[in-house]
Amino acid sequence: MFRIVCLVIGYVLGMFQTSYIYGKVHGIDIREHGSGNAGTTNMMRTMGTKAGLITFAGDVLKTFAAIWLCVFIFRNLYPDIIPLIKCYAAAGAILGHNFPFYLNFKGGKGIACTAGFVISLDPVMTAVGIIVFFSIFFTTHYVSLGSIMVYVTLIIEFAVFGAFHLFLFKGVPDSAVMESCLIALFLTVMALYKHRENFKRLISGTEKKTYLKNQNPEIKEK
Repeated sequence: MFRIVCLVIGYVLGMFQTSYIYGKVHGIDIREHGSGNAGTTNMMRTMGTKAGLITFAGDVLKTFAAIWLCVFIFRNLYPDIIPLIKCYAAAGAILGHNFPFYLNFKGGKGIACTAGFVISLDPVMTAVGIIVFFSIFFTTHYVSLGSIMVYVTLIIEFAVFGAFHLFLFKGVPDSAVMESCLIALFLTVMALYKHRENFKRLISGTEKKTYLKNQNPEIKEK
């Protein structure tokens, strides 16, 4: 039962489409500009760094809120499987972000939401994720490559930490560890699928680079 509740709570909060709402406030539908993706990178390229950072913060916070709301509800009933509760809530939030029904299931790619998920899990995972992403980003300036590698790293961490019951999986039953790893694997596969066009551009050398400074937004804020 808790699985369904966590997925529903996550999905509902995940549908708070920060980039779409921010764009509408400024008179545009972000999905009709740039890459057509309702996420941080497209907002940054389309409307500038400020808009991108606001989008990132909103998407992180909604996922964080979904996770901790679910933990608050179920922490006393299932104190030994908190990581699994977090995984289901995060999965719901990412699905809501990627496939919001009120936007014809056309949302983002879930990377900022994933950041909120990782932050809620464990300080070690958070630190590793930050190092991996920014090492790749500042070296290549490819947000997509950094995002993909964060997911690859995440599934490896889940497998290793789960196998040895380290950090967030300390004291967690094997069945819950396995289920958590399967959810992480599902989210990784979904992220790779959502980035399939980025893969093609990376291979062909046509992927667009992103810079935190010197952005030339296509649309100026009113």
